[in-house]
Amino acid sequence: MSGQSGKTRGINTQLAHSGHDPRSFHGFVNPPVVHASTVLFPDYDTYAARNQRYIYGTHGTPTTDALADALNELEGSAGTVLAPSGLAAITVPLLGFVSAGDHVLIVDSVYFPTRRFADTMLKRLGVEIEYYDPLIGADIKKLMKPNTSVVFTESPGSSTFEVQDIPAISRVAHERGAIVMMDNTWATPLYFRALDYGVDVVIHAATKYMNGHSDVLFGTMSANEAAWPRLQEAFFTLGACPSPDDTYQVLRGLRTLGVRLAHQEKAALDIARWLEQQPGVARVLHPALESFPGHDLWKRDFKGASGLFAFVLDGGGVDKARAFLNALQIFGLGSSWGGYESLAQRANLDARTVAKAPPEGAVIRLQIGLENIEDLMEDLQLGLTAAAKV
Repeated sequence: MSGQSGKTRGINTQLAHSGHDPRSFHGFVNPPVVHASTVLFPDYDTYAARNQRYIYGTHGTPTTDALADALNELEGSAGTVLAPSGLAAITVPLLGFVSAGDHVLIVDSVYFPTRRFADTMLKRLGVEIEYYDPLIGADIKKLMKPNTSVVFTESPGSSTFEVQDIPAISRVAHERGAIVMMDNTWATPLYFRALDYGVDVVIHAATKYMNGHSDVLFGTMSANEAAWPRLQEAFFTLGACPSPDDTYQVLRGLRTLGVRLAHQEKAALDIARWLEQQPGVARVLHPALESFPGHDLWKRDFKGASGLFAFVLDGGGVDKARAFLNALQIFGLGSSWGGYESLAQRANLDARTVAKAPPEGAVIRLQIGLENIEDLMEDLQLGLTAAAKV
């Protein structure tokens, strides 16, 4: 989004004004929420040629266009399609770009439902699945095969937050003719514009930060110019469309994404630094910490950090994790993240084959919300005190 001077405007200005021009709809600030299946045509020739902007609800409405246009501006993408959940936004491009007999490389620290989809449905369709070390970088060339069609990345990795060298992986994949996909939910396009680093299709669980209020399931998929036609075809073919009301909610959440992320970034980093000093904590897994092994790579590529990170309890296993979680009063015990409320859960890493779980103790994943930092620290201290008694 550029002004009359040609200067790119700040991210919060872009978030406030992208995707919908009020002058296009009677001056109303927000776009219309269009509930649509059937769209009428003025005459047979227009109908036969599909020669009008909207032809059926599954192919887009003014509501979905507003959000897709906003995301195209943020991502620098050729096109964006929307899905009714983050997992649907993962499965649609995989089904669109993978065929029976293909070999697919997936980072071992991937979101577990992605692994489950790959190990069940993709394998049943005749796709060979191989998981790789998130720290492999350019050495991924050793795993590439003539039939490798997709390299699926997620950085930082789920629960343990390994930072991948996305540019190096993308270069190798493209040299071998493979498509690179990335689940970029943690960073959002504000902190990492994946397409600028060689990714072909970038995926977000907009359930998380984009919506930001823990009340909508949603996914987005954006592609560069080369990958866009095939992604769009897969979306049209599979018909995985979100509701107009959810689409509107995500667009509304997008308007405040910058200010929410800024608070959650600072709060999470303050709490992570505090946790590093606490007895009972073996180590903290946060890419923005100087002590984190992937910090330099994160600092090179990312513009910021979100409010999701983890720490490792010092021994005790499940019993210590149970005591810690049961003692919390402000942090909710639940899945998902990116909302306004803080959450905590024990990360289950049993399915991994390469990126093994930290050996010191249970991994506790924290989602830092919008509460006061001091209150969250006091709550975590309750958990650490309870865990120390186990």
